[in-house]
Amino acid sequence: MQFVTTRGGSPPVPFTTALFAGLAPDGGLYVPETIERWPDDELERLPRRTLTEIALRALRPFTRGDLDPATLEAVIAEALNFPIPLVEVQPGIYALELFHGPTFAFKDVGARVMARLMASRHRGDDPLTVLAATSGDTGSAVAHAFHGVPNTRVVILYPDGRVSPTQEAQLTIFNGERSNVRAYAVAGTFDDCHRLTRDAYANPDLRQRMRLTSANSVNVGRLLPQSVYYFHAVAQLAQTGRAGGGEVVFSTPSGNFGNLTAGLMAKRAGLPIARFVAATNANDVVPAYLETGRFEPRPSRPTLSNAMDVGHPSNFDRMLWLYGSDLEAMRRDVTGCRFTDDDVRGTIKRVYESDGYLLDPHSAIAYMGLGGRPGVFLSTAHPAKFAEIVEPIIGRPVEKPAALADALNGPQHIIRIRASLDRLLGMLDG
Repeated sequence: MQFVTTRGGSPPVPFTTALFAGLAPDGGLYVPETIERWPDDELERLPRRTLTEIALRALRPFTRGDLDPATLEAVIAEALNFPIPLVEVQPGIYALELFHGPTFAFKDVGARVMARLMASRHRGDDPLTVLAATSGDTGSAVAHAFHGVPNTRVVILYPDGRVSPTQEAQLTIFNGERSNVRAYAVAGTFDDCHRLTRDAYANPDLRQRMRLTSANSVNVGRLLPQSVYYFHAVAQLAQTGRAGGGEVVFSTPSGNFGNLTAGLMAKRAGLPIARFVAATNANDVVPAYLETGRFEPRPSRPTLSNAMDVGHPSNFDRMLWLYGSDLEAMRRDVTGCRFTDDDVRGTIKRVYESDGYLLDPHSAIAYMGLGGRPGVFLSTAHPAKFAEIVEPIIGRPVEKPAALADALNGPQHIIRIRASLDRLLGMLDG
């Protein structure tokens, strides 16, 4: 399998090259040259397969010829060692709970697979520097996944004052003297953090001085594993007897649009999905594109669902590539919608009181995206990660998993920096 770039200005490369490069030399994002369609008989066997078996089958085509099957199986078995259950919230409406990993957010799936893929393929003595921007959950998942990985340094940028206290505690817990992970609070927005990382990747002198790669969903090593849980969801839905061929609707809470792009790739591989709902908060540049045909990035706006506060989503380039920039073709598969903070508050309260199911702000947006119709919404974070938002809405404390409580009770090591490329380059060289 070869990987090409969304801009078409760089030659195809094998998976390992794309994995460690992050961004392509032409500034584009790597995408698989082809997406193989699953045979119908394999799709029919999905309900009888375990999560590990599904992941191995879903990722094997993309690593073929570059990673031996035994190594891939070992990576998956170690990375995906937690459940991803499908829970019926209301008749015909299901939550795919993606928050049972070590940092209680869906980013654990992609980050843990990516970290272990890199560890399995890293050769030589040159240390690998992983640079990532986060609007909330990516950073803690990447930090946890790479913590203690030999010969690897991780640098995470997050917007100061724009993540939840729990998210910040999880981000900074590894900021000790001997840790290979550092998280920096940047004076600005997520878009400022993302701009700094893109500028660093594009700096030829820096790329010559160190092995630099990304851990955001711009990296195929983090993006592709996210397709796995769409297959797993369809498998579990079939076990309930409620899945009809091509009738499954997924509502995906969307910020940088890696999660949705992975689902679109799963559909391209033959997974029977009727359509996707791209559910956003006020940062709605992709729903606006679907309505008007104009993609107009803008500065991100702070909302209760902060991990989705992205004004210029990188993975929109991959979406365009998948559809050959055919707006009507994309509209047939993707519907956009946006919701306010008041919508989020009202939904969290109503669903909790009527069904006893507690949503975090991001999952609430995904739930609303279904509009009360049957389907699967992606529940991307444990509500305890946003207790300061959720608790006043429901009027009672949210029980915290032990790992979250430990992070909040531990010492805080917050390192603040200005949103300057010179400052970032100085840290990377230091």
